[in-house]
Amino acid sequence: MSEDKLSHFDPAGKAHMVDVSAKEITSRVAVAEGHIVMSPATLALIDEGRAEKGDVLGTARLAGIMAAKRTSDLIPLCHPLPITKVALELVTDPALPGVRITATVKTTGQTGVEMEALTAVSVAALTVYDMTKAVQKDMEIGGIRLVLKEGGKSGRYEAK
Repeated sequence: MSEDKLSHFDPAGKAHMVDVSAKEITSRVAVAEGHIVMSPATLALIDEGRAEKGDVLGTARLAGIMAAKRTSDLIPLCHPLPITKVALELVTDPALPGVRITATVKTTGQTGVEMEALTAVSVAALTVYDMTKAVQKDMEIGGIRLVLKEGGKSGRYEAK
């Protein structure tokens, strides 16, 4: 961690929303990734468009976009942000087997969009699960992490 204290706690140790009013308005971007592992048979249903509930990847993409826009409603100390872009990529991967999910979120503002990107990936993965749980209940969601963050005073972060 680059700082000695957690920013979401006041000097008395109580949780609070960080005051970003003095921060400079800059372009910011965050990219997060994750995946959902499933059986080859479940993956085939998705790939072939045979899932009973419809277009799994298209629905999950929309759910991820909606989730990014609602992050401040879900995570108590997140600021509502003027998001300028949300893009989700959902790619089936037979080697996993499953779906790899990447979310890119952009804004111009006083705080970053890392939580929005992470939320988008999480909800997209949950949507894939919801749409296919009738055929497989033991799917695993994992690997959700921030892979890139740019903008703001802390600059660029890229996962290794």
